[in-house]
Amino acid sequence: MMEKGNRANTLHGILLIALFSFAAFYIAGFPVVKKLSFSPLIVGIVLGMLYANSLRNRLPETWVPGIKFCTKQVLRWGIILYGFRLTLAQVAAVGIPAVAVDLVIVTVTILGGVALGRLLRIDRDTALLTSTGSAICGAAAVLGAEPVLKCEGYKTAIAVSTVVIFGTVSMFLYPLLYRTGMLDGLSDTAVAIYTGSTLHEVAHVAGAGNAMDPADALGIAGTATITKMIRVMLLAPVLVIMSLALAGRRKKEGGPGGKSKITIPWFAFGFIAVIGLNSLLQYLTGAATVREIPLNGAIEYVDTFLLTMAMTALGTETSFDKFRQAGAKPFVLAGLLYVWLLAGGYWVTKYLVALL
Repeated sequence: MMEKGNRANTLHGILLIALFSFAAFYIAGFPVVKKLSFSPLIVGIVLGMLYANSLRNRLPETWVPGIKFCTKQVLRWGIILYGFRLTLAQVAAVGIPAVAVDLVIVTVTILGGVALGRLLRIDRDTALLTSTGSAICGAAAVLGAEPVLKCEGYKTAIAVSTVVIFGTVSMFLYPLLYRTGMLDGLSDTAVAIYTGSTLHEVAHVAGAGNAMDPADALGIAGTATITKMIRVMLLAPVLVIMSLALAGRRKKEGGPGGKSKITIPWFAFGFIAVIGLNSLLQYLTGAATVREIPLNGAIEYVDTFLLTMAMTALGTETSFDKFRQAGAKPFVLAGLLYVWLLAGGYWVTKYLVALL
């Protein structure tokens, strides 16, 4: 068992991260930060990185276990509770075209990202984290993949940075493309599916959708968000497949005795179970939307705080020296994936929506 002194030191580390997270929530409420759609998660990792590159050496080493607790256990619970934002009814509301486009985008982005990572000679973990973040749901997907890969914290921070940068660019670019008529080749429904299936963060999709269709009169904002949430649902199966694939690769590489332990992402199954529970609760309560399900608003707030703690903790382990060591290649990879999402996603959406 953990000794009393060790437990107290661990709590000190957790409290430090919690205080930073409260600050992140406060800063995220500033008007200029809201306009940029920077969630508390993003503000949290920035605060953590600022701390890592200024006062980190003054942190007692005995507090480090508390920080690592936030990057592991707190993170897993944050991903599980994320399921309360989703229901199976959301999939049915959009239909087969959105599901088909999402499946193609996620599959090609991850596999293509891994292949490009090899060509660019980027380490496997960074390439896979960056690809997963671009493919599914930005920072949340990177955080979900981190426990499966069990990689260094700075690699996670680098991957998060790439998806934040390109996702933010997209949030402003997509409405511009829509207003200038460059998306006229797509119907309103197709524009929504294209937006939801290719932008990185849920916040980015919501921001771009509202900019294109403020009152949701054309159904762009709502459909784009639902399409995005379907992508989020794909996080769980992707993590399971990733775990099995990595176990097989480690076995081929020759682990001890030729055996490799499969890391089962139990939190991914918890994520799926919560989605099912949330769907049942929506049915039983007759709620029209996820937010109208009793207690869901409070759960979402708690979940966002837990994920902010995880992001902040990762930030405190990330120094600019590690970014310099990684070089520009991860950002080149993210840039290439962004071009695929922007151009390839357009044609995939146009073809599949017309076909289905």
